[in-house]
Amino acid sequence: MKREQFKDFDATELFCPKCRKAVPVRKRLLLVLSNGEKFDYTCACCGTSVGDKMVTEQDNLRILLK
Repeated sequence: MKREQFKDFDATELFCPKCRKAVPVRKRLLLVLSNGEKFDYTCACCGTSVGDKMVTEQDNLRILLK
């Protein structure tokens, strides 16, 4: 049986095309969707969007509507 060693990765540095080097990034929640959450990574130096991430594994997530 294969044992899970990690659940999720978060980027701490990515390449910024505007700064032309690997830079620290800030992760922020962009969208909450029915199938997961979408995050955006922005350059900590200039604020350029350098990537995104979709997290779909939500074990106990239930959306309640009133």
